[in-house]
Amino acid sequence: MSGLRLMAIHAHPDDESSKGAATMAKYADEGNDVLVVTCTGGERGSILNPAMDRPGVLDNMVEVRREEMAKAADALGVEQMWLGYVDSGLPEGDPLPPLPEGCFAKQDPVEVTKYLVQVIREFRPHVIITYDENGGYPHPDHLMVHEISMLAWEKSGDPEFAPEAGQPWTPLKLYYSHGFVLQRMKLFDERLRAEGKRSPYGPMIKRWEENRADIMARVTTQVECSDYFSNREQALLAHATQIDPAGAFLATSVEVQQELWPTEEFELARTRVSTHMPEDDLFAGIATDAAKDED
Repeated sequence: MSGLRLMAIHAHPDDESSKGAATMAKYADEGNDVLVVTCTGGERGSILNPAMDRPGVLDNMVEVRREEMAKAADALGVEQMWLGYVDSGLPEGDPLPPLPEGCFAKQDPVEVTKYLVQVIREFRPHVIITYDENGGYPHPDHLMVHEISMLAWEKSGDPEFAPEAGQPWTPLKLYYSHGFVLQRMKLFDERLRAEGKRSPYGPMIKRWEENRADIMARVTTQVECSDYFSNREQALLAHATQIDPAGAFLATSVEVQQELWPTEEFELARTRVSTHMPEDDLFAGIATDAAKDED
């Protein structure tokens, strides 16, 4: 299959590399057009890799993260564009501090959606990937991504909504990306421990068991994309300020990941075409000829 278009909407640079990255690389390699929309510049991201905690990095975080994003997009073979908003940071504490003025999470969702709709009408995706109602995790920017994605799904094909944003375009399917699956973490944890290696997954597993429902119960679609796990790893490594090579994201080798869990997981949240569950293809139900006719 080729000639179809996939758009993934993400909150920060690096989100695209931990959520559906190998799937995007697969579809791009197969000749489809894949666009990552990054809503913020990640300006308030912390330096999570000790090797990058050096003079000049934090002071130039905007430029650094743009360079990292470009390398990650290249590793995945996808297009990427910035929506242009400012990262809200990750509020911590009890009570939570107020969000910074002007940040993405404090924008008017309808106004942001108009801009996103313009991007959708220009790129004309058949499939959209975004976050679920919990944002994947409840970061304010992730929650905003969910809100504007769902509104854009409804409004991008409506000629009366933001007519200045271009000719209407109606996407056919919308998925939630489920990048963190408890069962997968448990398999990786067991393998590392069996090999006598230190596992970083324990705290994550405990937190997920205490606070999360079983994500696999929501998964409708598993895409076999293990040939592209090395692309995913290179994309993660490109985000050097955010990804510690010694951390959980890279604790399990590509080869072991391919053996134990060769898929990435998604939930079909909205569709305008018929399909059959479970799926193994985000474009299931979308005929290439029909897609070309729409062009």
